[in-house]
Order: sequence, then C-alpha cells, then structure tokens
Amino acid sequence: MCENNQTVVTEFFVLGFKNIHSIRILVFSFFMLTYIVILIGNVLIIVLVTTCHHLHSPMYVFLKNLAYADILFTTNIMPNMLYVILMEGDYLSHVGCLIQYYVFCGSTYAQSLILSAMAFDRYLAICHPLRYATIMDYKLCRHLLSWPWVIGFLLILIEMVSLFQLRFCGSSFIEHYFCDFIPILENASSDTSAVKTEDLLFSFLLVFVPFVFVVLSYFFIFISILKINSMSGRWKAFSTCSAHLATLFIFYGTQITIYMFPVGGNSYSENMLKSLLYTVFTPFINPILYSMRNTEIRKATQFLFSRKGKQTYPFKA
Repeated sequence: MCENNQTVVTEFFVLGFKNIHSIRILVFSFFMLTYIVILIGNVLIIVLVTTCHHLHSPMYVFLKNLAYADILFTTNIMPNMLYVILMEGDYLSHVGCLIQYYVFCGSTYAQSLILSAMAFDRYLAICHPLRYATIMDYKLCRHLLSWPWVIGFLLILIEMVSLFQLRFCGSSFIEHYFCDFIPILENASSDTSAVKTEDLLFSFLLVFVPFVFVVLSYFFIFISILKINSMSGRWKAFSTCSAHLATLFIFYGTQITIYMFPVGGNSYSENMLKSLLYTVFTPFINPILYSMRNTEIRKATQFLFSRKGKQTYPFKA
C-alpha cells in the first residue's frame, strides 16, 4: 500500500538512452532505417511464402511465422523507442506500459518456440531425410505453428495478473527504452517475490528449455554434416548452420543472462546493450540469414520483381 505522503503512479516516464542529446538525430535515423529494413525484409518473406506455391513446405512456413513474430516484436517496441529518442523521453500510462510488456513477452516466447520448431524441422530434414515426410506431416506442422502463439500469449497472462496487482508509488521512471520486466519492478512498492518467481519459471520453460533443445538439434545436425563426402557441400552446410546458431545464441543468450542468470548485477548500460541485441539486431539479421541466403527465396524474389511477375510462377514444387 502507498503511504499517506506518496502518490499512486498512473504513468511512467520512459527515459530511453542517456547522454545522446548531441547525436540523438543520428541515433534516431539509424534505428528508423533499421526498423524499415526489418519491416521490408519480413513482409517480403510473408508475401513470397504466401504467393509462391513451391515455398509451401514446412521450412518456409516456419520462416513465415518467424517473420510475423519479428514484425510484432519490433513494432511493439521500436516506434515508441524512436519517439523516446527524438523527444528524449516520453510518458506512458501504467496500463499502456504493462500492455507493451505483455506483447513483448508473448511475442518473445512465441519466437523462442518457433525457433525451436525450426531447429527440429532442420534436424529431421538433415538427420532423417527418408522419414522426414512421414514425421513432419500436416498435423504435426499445424501444431508446431499454432502452439507457440497459444502458449506464449496465454501463459504470460498468469504473470500479468500478478503485475497488475502490484502497487506503484513515488518513483515513476523507467530506465530503459521500453517497459521491460526489471525496470517495472524497480518502481513497485509492494512485494514482487511472487511475480519474480513466475517470470523465472516461464523464462526457464519457454526460453532456456527451447535453447537447450536447439543446441542439441544443431549438435546432431553438425554430426550429420561431417558425414557429407563433398568438402564444398560440407563447408556450405556448416557455414549456414553456424550462422544460424550464432544468431540463436545471441537471441537466447542475452535473454537468459538478463532474466535468469544476471551477470555482474546487469547495470543500466549492460541491460540496454543486451536488449538491443535481441530486440533490434536479431530481427534485423533473421531475414538475411534464414531467407536471403536461401537459393529458392532469392529466385522467388527475383521473379517477383521481374517483368514476368504477372505470369505463373515457373519453379516446380
């Protein structure tokens, strides 16, 4: 409960990046361009997979869902972040702040599970190619596409109930560029032990466990790659999978160190840098690594923008 001389907080002031007044226009322009590239890249993937029938295989449908998650994830954060940078801070209502956190968590958990489903799909395709079609059938693919969204946005509702029950008195500053878990709790005046436990549990189940699953899947994939006779084929497969695994380590690793195993107390600047890695960098690099380096995606893109774009798609399924 708030004491008599304390005011109940109804809105937060998001501080954003500190000490960038002299370069804020440059920082704003950089992140604006990055956001535009993220939108263009992911929308292009959605259009290609939707319109090109030969891209209707599980691998590309998973990519399409990852693109949806990236768009939702970044659109929830980056437009307001750009405004905060330009205005050097912005007020956000208590409810609006918690809703932003809800969408952030739901899309993050959905993306985490989609990435693990993609790793499982690649594991089956590379390690068990003869059984791939029978295992990855329509029913399994449908479940792997729908459950990440259902689990991500339903489970976080439990934590949101606890967050809405917290009291916020006196302090109303969010030392971040969006309403993240730790900055929100730093403003709480009531006991936060229950919501911390819930967040740790959900982070373990929906971030750490999928991360372990992804690492194991790529471990077996690398073993299969080593059995490829062609040196050039082995190197191509290894470089592609290594790039995928590097971005996965960034996405999962930064979240694990922030929310589960904070290193060195996670200072303001450290948290900001780590958050930028998975809120901006990974959505920016995902379309490039997973799609634009793919031969079929490149062919589909070239055909879409060619003069033959109105003709029937020439590639066979």
